[in-house]
This record gives sequence, C-alpha cells and structure tokens, in this order.
Amino acid sequence: MATIITKDGVQIFYKDWGKGQPIVFHHGWPLSSDDWDTQMLFFLQQGYRVIGFDRRGHGRSSQVWDGHDMDHYAADAAAVVDHLDLRNAVHIGHSTGGGEVACYVARYGKGRVAKAVLVSAVPPLMVQTPANPGGLPISAFDGLRSALAANRAQFFRDVPSGPFYGFNRPGAKVQEGVIQNWWRQGMMGGAKAHYDGIKAFSETDFTEDLKRIEVPTLVMHGDDDQIVPYKDAALLSVKLVKNGTLKIYPGFPHGMLTTHADVINQDLLAFIKG
Repeated sequence: MATIITKDGVQIFYKDWGKGQPIVFHHGWPLSSDDWDTQMLFFLQQGYRVIGFDRRGHGRSSQVWDGHDMDHYAADAAAVVDHLDLRNAVHIGHSTGGGEVACYVARYGKGRVAKAVLVSAVPPLMVQTPANPGGLPISAFDGLRSALAANRAQFFRDVPSGPFYGFNRPGAKVQEGVIQNWWRQGMMGGAKAHYDGIKAFSETDFTEDLKRIEVPTLVMHGDDDQIVPYKDAALLSVKLVKNGTLKIYPGFPHGMLTTHADVINQDLLAFIKG
C-alpha cells in the first residue's frame, strides 16, 4: 500500500497509476479516492497518469484526531504532489475536494499546475453570513453534525439514498450498489474527521484563494444539486478565478460524477485536451 508521512506525522494513502500528463483527483466528504474509480479508469485508458489520495482521517489514511481543516488538507495534497514530483498536472476536486483544489492551487500550485476543475464544489462559501446572504444557515450544518454524532452508520445510508445522488426525486433510478459503496467509503474513515470536516467544508471562505488562481479552471455543477446549491457556489466561483469556464448541467445531482460519468468524463477530457 503506497503511503507518505506528512510533516506532522500523518500517513496519507495514495494511488498512482499509469504514465503521461498527471491528473490528481481530490475526493469529497466523507468519502475516499475510491469515489473517483470511474474517472481514474477512464483517464488511464486515455493515456494519462492518474493519482488519487485519501484525505487525512478518511479512507485508508490515518484516523488522526486533529488537522481536519482546509489548511491541513491543502498541505497534505502538496505533500503527495511533492513526493511524486508532479508537474504540468490537472487537479480535479469534487465537493469538499473542490475546496481543497482551490486552496492547493492558490497556495502551492505555482509552476506545477496546468489546469483545475471544480465539480459540484463548495467554494466560495457555503454558510450564510451577512456577506453571503445566499448561503445555507448554520443550523443546516449543525443538523448534519447532530445526525452524524447520533448514528453515523444510519446517517451514511440516508445521505446517498436521498439527496446526494438525487435518488429521492420522482422517477429516479435508485442504484443500491452506489448507495452501499458510499456507505462503505464513509465508514472506512474516522468519526472525528467527518465531524470536523463539516465545519471545514461549510465555513471556510475560499474567496481569496479563488482570486489567486490563474490557470484555466473549469467549474461544473448540476442545477439539481441538493447538497451544494449551484447559485451560491459555481455561479460565484467562476467570477472569482481569472480564467474560468462555467458548465451547468440541467437536472444533474451533487453526485453527478457517478450518476452521469459518461457525460462528465467526456467534458473533462475535452477541457484537459483543449
């Protein structure tokens, strides 16, 4: 099992497959690099080198009790990139991973990053504040914390079987394997990391990081995202980056990289090649 040890002693698990231009995948909360299986196999077959890693406290990485914030997430990503000496890389982040990409590219990516992609991503800021009136009230995130603390195993069934993939919509084709795989990935990680991660993805303001990103950036979001509403995310983020392209998908859910992988993969490929 391939791992690195960060400066503060955390073991980070990673996958590194293939040769060619590197593509680094940053997963969402509370999942692991396995959430990118379909994309990693697709781009491997297209001749790219694909890298995925499990965020601290998630998947097969150390279940440490601290450091579950965007500063540490970005530093951990940089540690993996430095260890593998990745250059001319494309960084793709989903949901919380999109926030991680914004922080990494802005703070550590100079000279190493070719392009960035934010998929159903949390930036610029999820929580409602006087400066962000369109955000979700803090009570929504308090509710997530309460549900996780009370019964994480059940909570991690309710999220994927409902809003995450849009399986709660009338006529939706529910995929039990997808739900079980989400649960499996979530339960691999640590409860403390997942609890603290809610604050990290909801209360971190990525505005200044986004403003510092100069590489071409694709912002992708479904307009039926019930987890991260696109109007307060993608529509604002694309205005903050210097070289952004926006793509909104009618009817697509938060987990569109899984439910609509055929569409998302082709659009990612076109952007990377373009």
